Amino acid sequence: MDVHIRGKNVGITDRFKSYVESKAEKVEGLLPKAQLFEVSVSRLSDRSPKHGDRVEITMVGPGPVIRSESVGGDKYSAFDIAYARVLERIRRLKDRRTERRGRGRTSLGDAAANDFDMVDVTPAPLEVLESVATGSVPTVPQAEEDYSPVVIRTKEFPAEKLSVEEAVDQMELVGHDFFLFMDTESERPAVVYRRKGWNYGVISLTTE
Repeated sequence: MDVHIRGKNVGITDRFKSYVESKAEKVEGLLPKAQLFEVSVSRLSDRSPKHGDRVEITMVGPGPVIRSESVGGDKYSAFDIAYARVLERIRRLKDRRTERRGRGRTSLGDAAANDFDMVDVTPAPLEVLESVATGSVPTVPQAEEDYSPVVIRTKEFPAEKLSVEEAVDQMELVGHDFFLFMDTESERPAVVYRRKGWNYGVISLTTE
């Protein structure tokens, strides 16, 4: 596994490189097929170093990409936090795969036909799904000069066809609480989301 370390507005010392490489060895033991362990370090403010550093870790290999980031008083503390999150996501992924081997799989269609009782999922109310599908969610117009603390950011990603279980794996690896994907079974957009423990929910849209 290759280890790449790069810095922005912050120096990367030989000591830090050795520290990262020693930690990467443990990850390689957990994921022998991993191809790249990339660490990006940036200073939050080059004029005020006391504000700390940000560390982003990206792991690339066969299968989903694992990402994690954190901020700390220096690059070592920021790296340790981000690294711990990477290990936790790997552990959760391995635990899910182990648990999955010991039980039967339930398709999304079967789960929906039984009101998701067998997978402990509560679907969203019909009126909520309809309002999202038709774009009829009520909004309150505001003048442009009015201040609002709400900031809405938009992102676009290529549509990726996955099974529900593959989408859950992707969600765990990137550390999000939800994941949007194209369901291979229904060929419709769907969202998986994390509930308590190892329980997950699925929301999908229909025009019928």
